[in-house]
Amino acid sequence: MNRNEGPSRRDCLRWLGAAGLAAASGVSGVAYAASLEKIRERGTLTVAIYKDMPPFHVAGQGIDVQIAQALGQSLGVKGSLLPFNADENMNDDLRNMVWKGHYLGYGPADVLLHVPVDRPLIEATPQVSILAPYYRERIVLARRLDRLPRLDTLSALGDARVAVPGQSLAGWLMIGADNGAYRNQLDTQWKDGVEAATALQRGDFAAAAGMASEIESVLRGDARFAIGPIPVPRAPRDGWAVGLAVRKDATDLAQALQTAMNELGTSGQLRKMFEGANVAWQAA
Repeated sequence: MNRNEGPSRRDCLRWLGAAGLAAASGVSGVAYAASLEKIRERGTLTVAIYKDMPPFHVAGQGIDVQIAQALGQSLGVKGSLLPFNADENMNDDLRNMVWKGHYLGYGPADVLLHVPVDRPLIEATPQVSILAPYYRERIVLARRLDRLPRLDTLSALGDARVAVPGQSLAGWLMIGADNGAYRNQLDTQWKDGVEAATALQRGDFAAAAGMASEIESVLRGDARFAIGPIPVPRAPRDGWAVGLAVRKDATDLAQALQTAMNELGTSGQLRKMFEGANVAWQAA
């Protein structure tokens, strides 16, 4: 799914969201599939992660950063980060960061994190293998319990104001809900759900909508707020899984990464990473 088909780029990353980077990473733009043996010989696993995606990556910190490091350790090498800005659609990101490399000279990486494990995407990109789902993302709505004790339907909002990132799936769902009935009470200036949740926490709004990971990272555990599914019929009730992507011919690497991710899940390490960011881990 790409931006032109519906959700924003940030939500496409989680649902189905430079040249300096090349110099810093030392990764050439020549497409190749690094074998597990080659990765171990060079001593690094190059992991592409999205820039500015709280709570998964902000300024070198976040859940995906920890996952990248853990994957490297599982292979007996160092995890080397290749942060990059999302392109227009997921196909572009897979091309730039997995199977070809960016025209500005950076990439491809050995593996890309936070890729939607989505059958149409898998079928549309035969050059890559998408595997090892590690989290199930959802769209949620958080509310102040003293102002909105119940919210079975959006009509219960009354005239309450809601913070929501406008250029996001949550924003589009709220804007279009009930034929646009809530447009005038939405504040859509926020770049992501973290900002929207922070505004709610300050007391500026009665509710906030966004990605579960974003909203929870700010509000989870605060008894003043409730977080639940956004009550909109078009919202994906079961959410969507995100995982890893490698070049299709990197079969030994794919197998090793799948094993490593399985071990992170069964050992409880993956859950701890999410808990450390105040996010409830949802197994994919």
